[in-house]
This record gives sequence, C-alpha cells and structure tokens, in this order.
Amino acid sequence: MGFRLPSIIKRSSSSKSVGVPKGYLAVYVGKDMKRFVIPISYLKQKSFQELLNQAEEQFEYDHPMGGLTIPCKEEVFLDITSNLN
Repeated sequence: MGFRLPSIIKRSSSSKSVGVPKGYLAVYVGKDMKRFVIPISYLKQKSFQELLNQAEEQFEYDHPMGGLTIPCKEEVFLDITSNLN
C-alpha cells in the first residue's frame, strides 16, 4: 500500500504491478530504485527536465527497471519535486 506525499504517490518496490492513474507517470529513483508515481505536469518543469537529461545521459533508452529511471538520490528527487507543488 502506498501513501501520498504532496503531489507524489510513493509505492514500495513490491507493488510494480499496481497501475498508474491517468495523468501520472511511474519513475524509479535512487540506489534502491524506489518507485514514485508523479503527475505528468512535472515533465514541463525546468528542474525536472534536468533530471530527465541526467537519465538520458546515463541510461539512454535502456532503463533497467523497465520504466523511467532517475539517477539521483531519493532525497534530491524529493527536494526537487516538493518545490514543484
């Protein structure tokens, strides 16, 4: 079972089969590849686009979790996304 952070839905890594609501995107973050479900509106934000650029540089189109993998620490991701609300 997940819990809701401000505009972020955090789910444990064991809930990969759980669907993503319309208007949201699943991403994997950090060393433990924690899954977060974020609003797709974040994709327009400059700070989030910088994270996407890092993902492109590191993984190109080969994301190990099968979904979008963001190569940063979980704390950094949470800090960035909390400022997008």
